[in-house]
Amino acid sequence: MRVGLAYNVKPADPPDHLPEDAFEEYDSEATVGHIENALSLLGHDVRRLPAGRAFVDALRDAAPDIVFNIAEGEGGRCREAHIPAVLEMLGVPYVGSDPLTLSVTLDKPVAKRLAAYEGIPTPPFRTFRSAGELDALPFPFPVIVKPAFEGSSKGVRIASRATSLDQARKMVRFVTETYRQEALVEAFVTGAEVTVGVLGNDPPRVVGMMEIAPTTVSPAEFVYSLEVKRDWENRVVYRVPPALPEAVLSEIGRCALGAYRALGCRDFARIDFRLDPSGTPQFIECNPLPGLSPGYGDLPIMAERMGIPYLSLVSEILSHALSRLGRTAA
Repeated sequence: MRVGLAYNVKPADPPDHLPEDAFEEYDSEATVGHIENALSLLGHDVRRLPAGRAFVDALRDAAPDIVFNIAEGEGGRCREAHIPAVLEMLGVPYVGSDPLTLSVTLDKPVAKRLAAYEGIPTPPFRTFRSAGELDALPFPFPVIVKPAFEGSSKGVRIASRATSLDQARKMVRFVTETYRQEALVEAFVTGAEVTVGVLGNDPPRVVGMMEIAPTTVSPAEFVYSLEVKRDWENRVVYRVPPALPEAVLSEIGRCALGAYRALGCRDFARIDFRLDPSGTPQFIECNPLPGLSPGYGDLPIMAERMGIPYLSLVSEILSHALSRLGRTAA
């Protein structure tokens, strides 16, 4: 089967005027190569399809049977929907969630409202267009301040955890002026951080859970920030499965599957939670385009530790898409 691989790669020489993490969501050339190699080992004819203005011409030339989409897009809160929307317009089947899901999950306030409507606990929050709008909050400190529609910890720093109104205003100013979007101010949840990998459609299943446990600060102060992710070997340990009571793990799994369905995810996703003082999982965000870098991406790490090798993970993601489409690998 001919499989197109849609992606964005981090630029070698990013423009100086952009934030240091402007391309944090994009994949490395090595990650694209790993996925390409896995698909080739599965017997497929893989054609690279870099996202951007030349995508449509490349797609027509390649004429793939299906596109394995990991492209993040560029510009605006609907950027992750760009490639799937083009594929739908041209009638080309693809792996992963559709444009609506990719848009609502990137917009954290929208995703939180949808999750809350379905009865999935999520921390209270407010959004602000400028620091001047923030004069009080209807929930107590500490809070965490982050961009309203970014992923991969873009705009999230260790200093994003604020314990006073002045600190919160400073971080709202940083977000709104640096990333040119609303700032999400959310009650900070002090318990364990757990990410959940989900695969499949009918029904989806939890493939693994991973606790991100800090080694240099207490969990009550821990922020899974840009600084931490870039130095994760020295700042966190990954526990698969998490060192938590079985009842808590069961509830995390229930909430993850509920969020996956409520947000319309397909084929694969990763969903993040933190535990509140009562042990209740609080929905933080959903990523329907989780990183697939072996040994670095959270989903491949937890899958590997649950006995699912990287090749099998890629194969299963593709198989779920083909099954959903009523197709088989040729």
